[in-house]
Amino acid sequence: MIKGRYLFTSESVTEGHPDKVCDQISDAILDKCLESDKNSKVAVECLIKTGAVVVAGEITTECYVEIPQIVRKTLKEIGYTKSSFGMDAETTAVFVHLEKQSSDIYQGVNAEDGKYKEQGAGDQGMMFGYATNETDNLMPLPIDMAHKLTKKLAEVRKNGSLPYLGPDGKSQVTVEYNDGKPQKITTVVISNQHEDSVEHAKIKQDIIDKVIKPVLGDLIDDETTFFVNPTGKFVVGGPQADAGLTGRKIIVDTYGGMGRHGGGAFSGKDASKVDRSGAYAARYIAKNIVAAGLSDKCEVQLAYAIGVAEPVSVMVNTFGTGKIDEQKIVGLVRKIFPLKPADIIKELSLKDPIFKQTAAYGHFGRDSFPWEKLNKVDDLKKLSGVQ
Repeated sequence: MIKGRYLFTSESVTEGHPDKVCDQISDAILDKCLESDKNSKVAVECLIKTGAVVVAGEITTECYVEIPQIVRKTLKEIGYTKSSFGMDAETTAVFVHLEKQSSDIYQGVNAEDGKYKEQGAGDQGMMFGYATNETDNLMPLPIDMAHKLTKKLAEVRKNGSLPYLGPDGKSQVTVEYNDGKPQKITTVVISNQHEDSVEHAKIKQDIIDKVIKPVLGDLIDDETTFFVNPTGKFVVGGPQADAGLTGRKIIVDTYGGMGRHGGGAFSGKDASKVDRSGAYAARYIAKNIVAAGLSDKCEVQLAYAIGVAEPVSVMVNTFGTGKIDEQKIVGLVRKIFPLKPADIIKELSLKDPIFKQTAAYGHFGRDSFPWEKLNKVDDLKKLSGVQ
């Protein structure tokens, strides 16, 4: 844990950011496959640029999926319905290049054909989960507030409060800490696409009054610095201004840089890919550890070998805030929590079509996600002796 005073910054992006558009399309395709075939194997990525979407990857499923329809429906829901915002769902060209999952990978994740007669991990890799008691949802304050700001930007755009806003936008929040404890927000940055006819001064005041202050409340004061569209203009946005790719906002998706990241993206991948299921399991573990009072902060690492069910390593780091020895916590984790891919998938209901909602505003911190549940707290307290 860092001692003394320091600043930490995290960012979020709106659902209309080009990279997030791609994440939502990829996860919408995954959900559609899972609706009809819960055993679908999906690894789909997107590229988006002015007027065109490319969908590529691997899908093995028993159902038929109308990819162009899913793409256009997702664009409409986000708000890309006119060319002035860089993309029109009705006229967007959709290019599809999909193949079946590699048979070499399939034999590693299929319990019937697998070498070990048990569902193994869909790839090698390491995944991290993180939790901290500095917020009610046990997320780091900077990323939690950044997500709430971008969600509010979408809300005021869609409900007509600020109808001149476009779908593309970003937030950034800087928090002052003292000995690891958040004190206040020092700087807020908001950049949001807008119609050309609206003056910068009006946009800035509207966003301060209708987005920043309602969301951040007492966390800001007269000394907080606000930057709203700091270049002075953000008319050209969305895919017209910047190409988007699936999986390019992995820090936004997780802990805003506060916790480490294993490097694997989530969206478009079914849960046999431990990039996704392992990261969800690690958050599930870390959150329950903190909620049980075993530590104030917790980072969990899981690592896997392709085709092998048992993790090759489990690590717990409490950053000096643990109430018991970290190796004892590791022992509790191995005893209490599901760690094999099939067990994680069953415990966290990861064959359900729930993934599109994760593809914007973060994969963690919302109670509606099954990996956010706190159903292991009592077991941790009982076996650890911490009350």
